[in-house]
Amino acid sequence: MTRGRSIARRVVRVLVALIAVLVLAVVGVLFWASMVMRGERDAAIDAWTDPGISIRSTDHSIVMTPTGEPTGEGLVFIPGARVDPYAYMYVLSGAVAEGLTVVITKPTVNLAFFDQRPLETFTADAPDVTSWAVGGHSLGGVRACQLAESPDVAALVLFGSYCANDLSERRMPVLSLSGSADGLSTPEKIAEAAPLLPRSAEFVEIEGLNHAGFGSYGPQPGDGVGTLSRGEVREDIAGLLREFFAG
Repeated sequence: MTRGRSIARRVVRVLVALIAVLVLAVVGVLFWASMVMRGERDAAIDAWTDPGISIRSTDHSIVMTPTGEPTGEGLVFIPGARVDPYAYMYVLSGAVAEGLTVVITKPTVNLAFFDQRPLETFTADAPDVTSWAVGGHSLGGVRACQLAESPDVAALVLFGSYCANDLSERRMPVLSLSGSADGLSTPEKIAEAAPLLPRSAEFVEIEGLNHAGFGSYGPQPGDGVGTLSRGEVREDIAGLLREFFAG
């Protein structure tokens, strides 16, 4: 009986230790996720004051709509891990001014993988849009690939990102934008993951663009050095999205 009690106490101690480790791990992840790479203030102001676009914020998204004639097409954009969603407003504002509606999600605990809300949560913010694409930057693009499995998604746009799931049999337009100076989602990594996309996927490498250049949030550890100005990136992406959505 004594031996049985001793074994039981050991089992309890092991279980308590495992629970403590698990709690510490969860706390560690949440603390890491809370260390958000903030958007640059001047870029955000430029987006908010652009007369060609209208911006409103909800508890789960940032909705950017053109003040001029909309194209009827929309893009649900998912931020990279721990990147402030507002950091993408300026880079995407050029495409919005030309008629594209963009809904930038605010991921759960700043990590797209933890955000399991359905696509309708975000498309409902712009009910006038008739055709929706999904896209995202870095790990946000990986999550966008998962959402692209839905038949309700008309197209996929990757910004310095690549898929982890197989979409090779999915019949839809895909645009993969990469940067020649990207030190994280390198051109080599994007090329290796290319077979997961439809054969018709279009790949465009932007010369001089690094990983953080897809947003306006300053330098990022492990990244390359970009040579493009913020305005040049905005103009390049607006032009590429214009051509892509024009078909």
